[in-house]
Amino acid sequence: MNPRHFMKMAMWVRRPPSKKRVILVFCVIAICLAIAGIEKLFGLDDILPDLNATKVRIKTTP
Repeated sequence: MNPRHFMKMAMWVRRPPSKKRVILVFCVIAICLAIAGIEKLFGLDDILPDLNATKVRIKTTP
């Protein structure tokens, strides 16, 4: 770990974040987990087109 991480952790121990900030972080995490759960439950990756697939083949020569 970078020494800056230890400094940041020490600062959080001395002055913990406010209650509003903690609630905000947990809400953002909950929204992300809800979106991931809905995608996993309904299988949106099967409905959406494969965006990474390319139809153009590139020949490479050694």
